[in-house]
Amino acid sequence: MFEFANCADPHHRVLWNIESKVNPVTLGATRSVDEFVTKQHAEFIASGYKPSQITYQSFDWRTLITMKALDDRFPTSALVYEEYLVVGIDGKSPWLAGLRLEDFPGSTMEAQLVNAAKYIRADVLSPSAFYWNGTSHDPSMPGYIPFVTKDMISEAHQLGIEVIPWSVNRLNVADQLAQWGVDGIITDYPNTFHRWAKSNNLKVPPGFDEREVLSCLRKNLQTVQSPGIISPR
Repeated sequence: MFEFANCADPHHRVLWNIESKVNPVTLGATRSVDEFVTKQHAEFIASGYKPSQITYQSFDWRTLITMKALDDRFPTSALVYEEYLVVGIDGKSPWLAGLRLEDFPGSTMEAQLVNAAKYIRADVLSPSAFYWNGTSHDPSMPGYIPFVTKDMISEAHQLGIEVIPWSVNRLNVADQLAQWGVDGIITDYPNTFHRWAKSNNLKVPPGFDEREVLSCLRKNLQTVQSPGIISPR
């Protein structure tokens, strides 16, 4: 991917948001935290992009803590899913690196979550935009319950943390979040939301020449595969 990007983006304008897919609950389902972080860090260093351009995100906060300890030049983003806040009798969540939200200041769960993210030195808090177990995922309909709130965003900004919710796939959800002051969104429909952002005079990523991008893609594919064989590269 980085080889392709260095061809298509020779001036290194792209900002990356790269996740570690580690499972702290089902042991052995993924590689270990140390192996994930060490190998990904090596790829980031070799990528040609500045550390400030690569945000490292994860639902498993152990990887964020490990990355900060290894190289604190890389911004980290604390992903949050409502079900991962469910804890055992000890009040600890394995997804939050064994932290207990109740140990952090704040009169609400949102405030405690922000303070927990601050504790692990996260630069970004990235929760789901709404509760997925609600009866509606549309804010114009009954049963919609926002997970990211205006108070959460305000609390995070006071602590110097950005808020970038996922996965925002409805324009009215994006409208609400933008009014509350989020710092960005994660979506499955980048083309649609690129147009939405431009129409709302929001900052959008740089454009790239389609012919050059496709040319780089063809070159990259030729270097890693031949008929029926995948190169060890």
